[in-house]
Amino acid sequence: MPSSLINAQEKLKTPTYLQKGDSIIILAPAGILKPSRKAVVLEAKKLAESWGLKVVLGKNMFNNGNHFAGSDSERADDFQKALDNPNIKAIWVARGGYGSVRILDKLDYTQFLKHPKWIIGYSDITAFHNHIHNLGVESIHGMMATSLEEKPEEIIETISSFKNALFGENLSYTIFSSIYNRKSSKKIEGQIIGGNLAILTSMLGSKSQLNTDGKILFIEEIGEYKYSIDRMLQSLIRAGYFKNVKAVIIGDMSLIKKNSTKWGKSIEQLILDVIPESIPVLFDFPAGHEADNRALIFGRNVKLSICSDSKQSKVIFKE
Repeated sequence: MPSSLINAQEKLKTPTYLQKGDSIIILAPAGILKPSRKAVVLEAKKLAESWGLKVVLGKNMFNNGNHFAGSDSERADDFQKALDNPNIKAIWVARGGYGSVRILDKLDYTQFLKHPKWIIGYSDITAFHNHIHNLGVESIHGMMATSLEEKPEEIIETISSFKNALFGENLSYTIFSSIYNRKSSKKIEGQIIGGNLAILTSMLGSKSQLNTDGKILFIEEIGEYKYSIDRMLQSLIRAGYFKNVKAVIIGDMSLIKKNSTKWGKSIEQLILDVIPESIPVLFDFPAGHEADNRALIFGRNVKLSICSDSKQSKVIFKE
């Protein structure tokens, strides 16, 4: 197991919260940003500027590298300059897709560790969340610039929770309880970590693999068959992911594909069949690939209460 894994008791560094007048950058470390999406990136720039922030765009973010937003070296160059620039207080990713893992090890995090800044995104950006966590720094699992393609009325909570996370305001969520929830009579508290299931699985065996001991694991996924989700969960359990985890939060399981051979069970039951019975599980947390994508601060301690009846479940972030 990689030696760089962060233990459950280690408090991570919190990047400085943003204030009016601070500068952030929007860049693309993974999938290509086609010309049709430039307008929404400019809308994201305008949104951040309405909060009093100064926004710059990555030099290479609109480059065409076939599947990617420019070559690996171009995307890494944008990210490296953002990491090293002391005037940039946050790196807001434009979109995910695939490609973050290709530049993870091309980056030098020396200056970043001296002056940590927020790295923000979800989906493929899980690769960065995992890697940054193991370097001992918190990050924000939240909306990306292209999230503004959603209908405005459907992303009110998405935007407000992202802003709250960025500016250091309170993060506390109360959600309806799923009948599938596996509740616990004990108080649940620990660092929240995780991200996209496929990316978590792809990090296994590397220095970016997470240590889940004593932590609360968040998982979301999109566009997979049930058998594929089961296969990835089986990989995690064989790697010890659920051995000492305190609880599991299941976010959006979106656009599950239909296979010619039926799985025969709901996605919730599939997950419960894999995760050991002693581990509490919270379903239907609004984070992932849906319009309502609430911000999470990975590496931050949270208090979790899980109900499986008419009472509501809560996720409360602690300073």
